[in-house]
Amino acid sequence: MDDLLTRHDLGPVTRLTLSRPATYNALSLEMIEALIAALARIDDETRVVILAAEGKAFCAGHDLRQMQGMAPDQLAHLFDRCAHLMQMIPALPQPVIAQVQGVATAAGCQLVASCDMAVAADGARFGVNGVSIGLFCATPMVALIRAIPPKAAFEMLTTGDFITATRGAELGLVNRVVPAADLEAETMRLADSIAAKPPQVIRMGKRAFHDQLGQGTAAAYAATAQVMCTNMALPETVEGIGAFLEKRPPNWT
Repeated sequence: MDDLLTRHDLGPVTRLTLSRPATYNALSLEMIEALIAALARIDDETRVVILAAEGKAFCAGHDLRQMQGMAPDQLAHLFDRCAHLMQMIPALPQPVIAQVQGVATAAGCQLVASCDMAVAADGARFGVNGVSIGLFCATPMVALIRAIPPKAAFEMLTTGDFITATRGAELGLVNRVVPAADLEAETMRLADSIAAKPPQVIRMGKRAFHDQLGQGTAAAYAATAQVMCTNMALPETVEGIGAFLEKRPPNWT
């Protein structure tokens, strides 16, 4: 894994870094498997995951040279493993933040859209531009239309046009846009802010957030009411409410 992906644990924050800048961190089958393995090793010591990348680009999508040499069953396996990876991210108990510089295109844009949050350098660009080479970005579309309005997604998919980081923030693909020199620090600030909250509460909240997205309104209210009841009984919540009422900082150590 070391030549594809590196892991650095920074207290309660784990940074996973795509480390193939020569290929613009393309999602080859090997890179996908490395990411799946790395996410599977995340344990309760980690409260937040940052997904970053070396080099000029965050991720240029699938490795087209590799795909070109694949038989149909091999392509099916590639897309199956990629779909598994993209679904692992929202299923992970810890929030995952994409730290994006350069371009995030096709499956790279899909990777950003699959993350819970994203911080982008002001020069970053996002695209699902496969249509420009005759390959519609059907699988990246799944994550994209769950992150931004469908009409905006369809325009990107059918024109192949890139959007800026600022436009990505307007559409909801990106949370924060900062100068490139501040990208790592700003991503870490966001991660630290989340990591300072009770981890059990964050994990419960993330699961409820994603579960209710697939439910009707009435079912979502019923399910989240149960979450609120369970949450109220947590020791961290009892302490937090008590601290608020007593006008003191909570003791969550």
